[in-house]
Amino acid sequence: MPSATLILQSLASGVFIGSLYGLIGLGLGLGWGLLRVINLMHFGWAFLAAYITYELRSRSGVDPLLALVFLVPMFGLLGMGLQAITSRFAITPFSSLLTTFGLTAAVEALLQLIWSADFRRMSSVYEEHKIRLGTVVLNQAELITIALSFSLAAAVWWMLNRTDAGKAMRAAAEDAQIATAFGIDARRLSLRLAGVCSALAACAGVCIALTFTLAPSQIFSWVGVAFAAVMMGRLASAWSPLFAGIVIGLSEALTMALIAPTWAPLVAFTLLIVILILRPVRD
Repeated sequence: MPSATLILQSLASGVFIGSLYGLIGLGLGLGWGLLRVINLMHFGWAFLAAYITYELRSRSGVDPLLALVFLVPMFGLLGMGLQAITSRFAITPFSSLLTTFGLTAAVEALLQLIWSADFRRMSSVYEEHKIRLGTVVLNQAELITIALSFSLAAAVWWMLNRTDAGKAMRAAAEDAQIATAFGIDARRLSLRLAGVCSALAACAGVCIALTFTLAPSQIFSWVGVAFAAVMMGRLASAWSPLFAGIVIGLSEALTMALIAPTWAPLVAFTLLIVILILRPVRD
């Protein structure tokens, strides 16, 4: 049996990686639930933001958190532009999946063209500084990821439930024609929401750059677990992807500590299958 220290350290690592899963799934679930778009380009945005963060840090010494000031509006505009183009066509969830899969593959090729297929690792003071909580050790980059994930989930919840724009977005998602009849500009709101989702992807990309080694081929390795986090909860929910991601992260971490690391990748999909069996009809 592993020691209590190892189990506690595994739990802390599980909360960290689960928070990152939830942060990636947050924008994906919003777009899926409110825009009816399964946007695989969300992962392309995240990795493009991660590489830009790496480049700014390596070339110019820009602090990764300071890069958010530039990346959030930049990717917000990119997301709005993509939504403006795709909204001109009769896009269904399935066709959006195929379309954005092709765009994500194009982003992967672009990353290889610019940065090659070699692994890249960004050095930062956040990863070097360790914080001890009893017998558990975390670095600042992991704590930043956890804090940013919860903060953004709270901000999204407030936007959806406490602002007129958020309520209008939910109304337009329920019935766009009725919402339009009551004076809601569904197209303008969809552009804003797409921008928010892409900005969330940029935030996730900065967290990925802070804590992981980068390679273009890794884009699609995040797809399965992020989809599992989204589908285990409710679409268009602020908190469900985060809590589901933490459940997956904790389960993976405990599996690696108690059984074997090779079993960890099966955890997310096993949990997803069990939940879909117990709850066959999504709300």
